[in-house]
Amino acid sequence: MNKKKKGARKLSLNAQINLIRAGVMGANDGILSVAAIVLGVAAANVSTHNILLAGFAGMLAGTISMAMGEYVSVHAQRDAEERATADETQRMELNPQAEVDFVTHKYVAAGISHDLAAKAAQEMFDQAPVVTAVRERYDIDPGEQTSAFGAAIASFISFPLGSLLPMLTISLVGNAWRIPATVASVVIALMITGAIAAKLGNANVLKATVRNVVAGLITMAITTMVGHIFAR
Repeated sequence: MNKKKKGARKLSLNAQINLIRAGVMGANDGILSVAAIVLGVAAANVSTHNILLAGFAGMLAGTISMAMGEYVSVHAQRDAEERATADETQRMELNPQAEVDFVTHKYVAAGISHDLAAKAAQEMFDQAPVVTAVRERYDIDPGEQTSAFGAAIASFISFPLGSLLPMLTISLVGNAWRIPATVASVVIALMITGAIAAKLGNANVLKATVRNVVAGLITMAITTMVGHIFAR
C-alpha cells in the first residue's frame, strides 16, 4: 500500500536546519564544557582517573541539561507562535480589512507601488488569511514548526559526542603535553563548529569562528588557572 500514515509530514528545510543547529550547538557546548572541566581538574595535578570521573560527570549533567533546555525552549517558541496565531485569528474576525491594509502599507514602505502592494496583499489574504496575517506581522510561518523532541534528541546525542574529544585527548596524551594537546584539539573543533553554525545562520563565518574560539580559549584559561590555584 502506498498510503502515507495519517498525520505524517515531511520536515521543511527550515525545520531540518533548526535540528542541525541544535546538534551543532550541542556538540560545541559538549566540547567546550567538558574541556573546561577536565583542564581545570588536570591543572590541579590529580590522577587521570579523577580527571575522567569529573569529565564524565560533566558530560552526563550537560547532556541532560542541554536536551531539556532545547525541549523547553522550542516549546516556549511554539507557545509564542500559537499565541500570535490566536491574536491574528481574533483580529481577522473583528477587522480583516485592517490586516490587509497593514500588509499593503508594509509592502509600500518596502518600495512597491500602492496598487501592486494592495493587489498582492488581497490575493494572499484570499488564499490564506490567518497564515498571511501571522507571517507578515510577526515573521512567523504557522505551517513550519520545529520538533521539540527532535531538538532534544539532537542535543542529547551531540553533546556527549563532543565531550569525547577533550576526554580522550587528555587521557591518551602524556602528562607533560596533555593540557596543550587538549587545548589545541578543542580549538580545532571549535573552529569547525563555529563555522558550521555561522553557515546555518547565514552569518560571517570568519567572525563567528574567531568569536567561538576566543570564547573557548578564555573559558579554558580561567578553569585551568583555577585548577592551578587549588593544585596539591
